[in-house]
Amino acid sequence: MRLLPGLRRAALLLSLLGLAHTLWHGLDEPGVALAFGLLMVVGELSRGRGVQGREAAPLGAAGALAYALLGENDGRPTGHGVLQVVAVVVAAALLGCVPHVARGCGSTVDHLTRRVLTAAFAALCFQPLYNRGRLLEWSGPSYVLLLVALLVVTALCDAVLAAAMAHSRTRWPFGPLLRDELRALPGIGAAVCATGVVMALAVGVVGLWALPVFSLPLLLAQLSFRRYAAVRTTYRQTIASLARATEIAGYTPAGHARRVAVLSREVGRELGLGESDLTVLEYAALMHDIGQLSLVDPVPGGATAGLPAAEQRRIALLGGAVVRQTGVDAEVAVVVERQADPYREQPVGARIVRAVNAYEEKVREAGPGGPLRALAELRLGTARDYHPEVVESLARVLSRDCLTLPEVG
Repeated sequence: MRLLPGLRRAALLLSLLGLAHTLWHGLDEPGVALAFGLLMVVGELSRGRGVQGREAAPLGAAGALAYALLGENDGRPTGHGVLQVVAVVVAAALLGCVPHVARGCGSTVDHLTRRVLTAAFAALCFQPLYNRGRLLEWSGPSYVLLLVALLVVTALCDAVLAAAMAHSRTRWPFGPLLRDELRALPGIGAAVCATGVVMALAVGVVGLWALPVFSLPLLLAQLSFRRYAAVRTTYRQTIASLARATEIAGYTPAGHARRVAVLSREVGRELGLGESDLTVLEYAALMHDIGQLSLVDPVPGGATAGLPAAEQRRIALLGGAVVRQTGVDAEVAVVVERQADPYREQPVGARIVRAVNAYEEKVREAGPGGPLRALAELRLGTARDYHPEVVESLARVLSRDCLTLPEVG
């Protein structure tokens, strides 16, 4: 895909133009630029991983948007333009990213690309109109509504940009990625936009002292999101530990549940499932074999795909009962319970888990030519056992990995 390199080159070109223009002409109102720059540096230094890859530096994003939409400082008009906004955002983001780069954390290049392009878009929508006096007739509520509208448009463009970059990087379907980004906007995205508007308006009235005051709520919100992310991580680790019970007891091979979960998530992405559905699918894939703990004699190799249909259903129902007792989401239990049903009656998650589990078991048994042979057997079983669309999606995912099972970190 050429989209991601193109976006990176565009961000780099904008950054160089902004820095060159600012170095040549100097900073307009250096105190204002320094204050907003420090705010963005603090925001980048406090950058975390974010929930499901969402905005990881909300304070930095809010500061960049506020500076891009800043019209007045303590009642006096400002004169900085689009290129100075880009220069300040780039300089602050680079300084704030130094510790993250040193620790090797996160995708810094893509983060900087999004930050620069989003701030440049917001500044391009506002600064030329303001500096030419086109917004003099806007005052009071109408001016506030204008800033809110500009931030909404900017947030939508940022969502499209994030989905496009993820699509180019991973080759996952663009539609579900965009849907997930739009669904995330009412969360931390709304907090970022609201803080950006309030900062721009407050600085215009009371000056730069408004920045630390209105940064505090967003810092508290960021802390809450980090705690939520930590809870989600602990929850997933708990489920993964439960899934290992079958491996420890000798019912399934080591790493089987993790491999099925990784590959199931990839197939779900290929089929266009959203983030919440993918989470349910991953948890169900991790726990799909837990019903085998009820067996007196383990199935050889843990391969349930070759068992009679009645025995498969019994193990699946027992597994669903165990999942329900653990307090995991009921949707996960439904997928586990119905993984052995006829595929025409199954939910999408159960279809995926069944096909991926069978593929992994057949590959393990087939030897060197396992991947192609396993896919051929799955295609032969699409008349009764495996959904054709799921099998073809699995084939497309595997073709990108050269017909191998994914590595699990």
